[in-house]
Amino acid sequence: MPLDRSGAGDPARSLELLWRVPAAPRRGPRQRLDIDTVVTVAIGLADAEGLDAVTMRRVAQQLGVVPMTLYTYVPGKAELLDLMLDTAYVRMSRAETTGRPWRFRLIAVAEENRTLFEAHPWAATVSTGRPPLGPGMMAKYEHELSALDGLGLDDVEMDAALTFLLTFVQANARSAAEARAARQDSALDDEQWWAANAPLLEKVLDPRTYPTAVRVGTAAGTAHGAAYSPGHAWEFGLGRVLDGLAVLIDGRTDATGDHRADGTGEP
Repeated sequence: MPLDRSGAGDPARSLELLWRVPAAPRRGPRQRLDIDTVVTVAIGLADAEGLDAVTMRRVAQQLGVVPMTLYTYVPGKAELLDLMLDTAYVRMSRAETTGRPWRFRLIAVAEENRTLFEAHPWAATVSTGRPPLGPGMMAKYEHELSALDGLGLDDVEMDAALTFLLTFVQANARSAAEARAARQDSALDDEQWWAANAPLLEKVLDPRTYPTAVRVGTAAGTAHGAAYSPGHAWEFGLGRVLDGLAVLIDGRTDATGDHRADGTGEP
């Protein structure tokens, strides 16, 4: 499957659209749509049917216009995707965590992004190596960096620590979406799928040949009712990400010198 990525279109045009830079006056009938309406319809289509469903033709149909009309607003799908992502970022809820322990602040950032991906699963599938530097992206970045400010990290470390956290959140969101898709495609939940295939698995998975794999796999499957639990992966993984960042933050103090490496904020 081809990888959707931000920044794949005309960067100058994307930036103009993201920041709503006024376009040169054009001749012809007065436009009856606006960029925000086009983007909102595209997001709704992606939420309902996935990003593959978002084509210029489908969006135009949803808006009740011919495709060529849509091109007078957005040059193509690449630029539209940049607008969709940035709009999703604009609409994110952002908790006020000033003065709270750093672990609390980073958990809030992680949960905000998890909520974003639950509302817009397609966003987790987009590669953002070249992020859409619109107002939504910049507000998101400013807010999230504040969770790491004052911990004694230099600017490069702050950016890397945030990337480390958000990469985990995005990967977890993708895995959760894949698990949901598997259940929908098979019309079976995980317990039903394993029960249906248990007789064959018992024949081929010899515990004498795969002693550790069978033992651990059975324990995990019993604990989660499935081979993979998105919820458990989230709790376990987020804890380990924070533990890893604690190693970096350990021994460093903010300007007031009142934070501990465990993020409790206690002296």
